[in-house]
Amino acid sequence: MTTRIGRAALIGAALLSTTSIAASAQTREELMEQHRGGTLRLVASAAGGTIDPQINYTAQYWQVMQLVYDGLLTFKKAAGEEGGVVVPDLATEIPEPTNDGKTYVFQLRDGIKFSDGTDVGVDDVVASFQRIFKISGPTSGTFYNGIVGADACLASPADCTLEGGVVGDEAARTVTINLVAPDPEFLLKISVPHAVILPAETPATDAGVNPIPGTGPYYFESYNPNESLVMARNPNFQEWSQDAQPDGYVDRIEYGFGLTDEAQVTAVQNGQADWMFDQPPADRLNEIGTQYAEQVHVNPLTAFWYAPMNTNLPPFDDVRVRQAVNYAIDRAALVQVFGGPVLAQPVCQILPPGFPGHEDSCIYTQSPGTTWTAPDMDKARALVEESGTAGQDVTIVVEDTTVSRGVGTYLQSVLTDLGYNASVNAISSNIQFTYIQNTNNNVQISVSQWYQDYPAASNFLNVLLSCASFHPGSDASINIAGYCNEELDARMQAAMELAVTDPEAANAEWAKIDQAFMEEAPMAPLFTPKAIDFLSTRVGNYVFSNQYKWVMSEAWVQ
Repeated sequence: MTTRIGRAALIGAALLSTTSIAASAQTREELMEQHRGGTLRLVASAAGGTIDPQINYTAQYWQVMQLVYDGLLTFKKAAGEEGGVVVPDLATEIPEPTNDGKTYVFQLRDGIKFSDGTDVGVDDVVASFQRIFKISGPTSGTFYNGIVGADACLASPADCTLEGGVVGDEAARTVTINLVAPDPEFLLKISVPHAVILPAETPATDAGVNPIPGTGPYYFESYNPNESLVMARNPNFQEWSQDAQPDGYVDRIEYGFGLTDEAQVTAVQNGQADWMFDQPPADRLNEIGTQYAEQVHVNPLTAFWYAPMNTNLPPFDDVRVRQAVNYAIDRAALVQVFGGPVLAQPVCQILPPGFPGHEDSCIYTQSPGTTWTAPDMDKARALVEESGTAGQDVTIVVEDTTVSRGVGTYLQSVLTDLGYNASVNAISSNIQFTYIQNTNNNVQISVSQWYQDYPAASNFLNVLLSCASFHPGSDASINIAGYCNEELDARMQAAMELAVTDPEAANAEWAKIDQAFMEEAPMAPLFTPKAIDFLSTRVGNYVFSNQYKWVMSEAWVQ
């Protein structure tokens, strides 16, 4: 009952908060003079892992990486859909491709320095692209494998030179990037944090807790994953483009770790924190939706929660078991766990609603068709019986948060009903995402979330399920299911090539690929969420981007 009341109370907040309330009556210079300064205080249950921007692949830290680092291009720091527009960043402009769409020449801006005071040069750009491969970055084989020389780098990362692929001209301050074939998504791919520009001497190993100098308005002053991540104003930053990298209002951002989601809500209510990262527990939604409605901002996300199943370990190495799990899940129940239909909606396919390539389809429901209606336990039990796997032990690995534990506990009940000896292992959010990726940990099934890197179907299907995204023994193996289907890989490659000349036809093919993956069921899509930003009364100038959520540099504190 409490959850239903909370959802109703949040409806008003949702209607009021899906658009930016950024101030516009005064000039930015006047606003900066009036509001510059102070400390923004963030809290989360746990840290988000490494602060190496070319390795970290969490929504938690991508949200702050944009304040510290820049690429040749980036996504505009703006509200709503405008936040998905690519703009020049360290490059002076977005170049027109030549050589039949295979060559881009970027002119580097003058006068930009890293936070350690050194100048940004062409050699830093070349070395940064090489480093993507030297560290075996999680997207090296999917985002950047189209660069000339990438094949050799993927085969022997330590020796990567990208010869003929990324060529610098220090005198002209240009960087030329050559592709083996036209790629309509290339400019999007180099606008994400994995392609930021770092000092050329940055070691080709995971930086872990050691900050790497960046070019943004803030730098990482200190990082202790057990305590806090502190960002301070970069003394060498001078705004070169408000669209790409606006100067920040606050002087410091202190991100504290270790509070439960319940305690985070209380801290924001009491003004001890300004924002909480984790989803508020369902039993607090009524409270914050009624008593603190003006501090709540609800925004749609291009994302989904899903349960990847390890296709290389029993019982999920049997497609019938994976299909059974999809049939058995009551997705409406999981929506309630998250907070109700105002905050989530059930899904049973990979591409989210409204996304390029999405066509409504659901085969894992009582009445297969375009939408999910109800679980089909009879079908699920029959498949498990056919597989002969009932009675096996299954462990579900989840994040140690209220919502993730709730989802895991529900999946435990489903697997138990199907005849398995199911248990839940909740581990810190600081390590769960990398833990479930590493095959050495023998994770059978887990709970995870995926947020768009950029608006293209390949960003879900190719990144999450291609053979190139599966790296056994690595913490950066984003194909958590370990699923490799060469036929579907070929179809995805063909769809990406088709997008160069016929994007509409390519999206139609992506819809078919989505359904083909669901027939093999390497994962169980659960629901699409909305973001809840619960802020203290000190915070003003809230701006929400569809790309990276709350734009923290635009916020000020009273």
